Amino acid sequence: MKKWDRNQMAARMARDIPEGAYVNLGIGLPTLVADHIPAGREVILHSENGVLGIGPKPPKGEEDYDLINAGKEAVTLLAGGSFFHHADSFGMIRGQHLDFCVLGAFQVAINGDLANWHTGAADAIPAVGGAMDLAVGAKNVIVMMELLTKAGESKLVERCTYPLTGARCVNRVYTDLAVFDLRKDGVYVLDWVEGMPFEELQQLAVVPLKRAAEARTA
Repeated sequence: MKKWDRNQMAARMARDIPEGAYVNLGIGLPTLVADHIPAGREVILHSENGVLGIGPKPPKGEEDYDLINAGKEAVTLLAGGSFFHHADSFGMIRGQHLDFCVLGAFQVAINGDLANWHTGAADAIPAVGGAMDLAVGAKNVIVMMELLTKAGESKLVERCTYPLTGARCVNRVYTDLAVFDLRKDGVYVLDWVEGMPFEELQQLAVVPLKRAAEARTA
């Protein structure tokens, strides 16, 4: 089965970020978006540990670990970037000053419910971080995740079975097989991997899908 790799997913998401947007990138897969912002487009990237104006990751060997994102990965700072207290950073989030946040997820329900901090397993380590604040504070909540678990089950579900991070908060989901828009009247597919029949995507996702009017294969 053909899939988009992690960098292709990040590039697909990055091209949808509009000029001048303030965007928080969550830990893990979403951090790759910083490396794929289209040339010439001004996007202001925010990190909850207190950085605004993050650029792409530094070349290997040029990392400065006094300059990191929330996942403790070395980052660069663009001209005009700034540092500030952790509390001020969360003030930006809770004050709804972020246009987008991009988060990973264990599950996303078709009504926009998000589960990304705990699987409920007895041996799992819960990791809330700032996700609950971002889920309610950002104007648009975007999820990046693989569509299927290692067991082949869809992470896009009718109803989340894991503890919720936020209710009815997710607007769009970028996966390795397709991009899904979560709307009041259902889940719309914006585009999907080349060569995959829509019917096969429907079988994998399990939940009912609709083709968006602007749908295309990438």
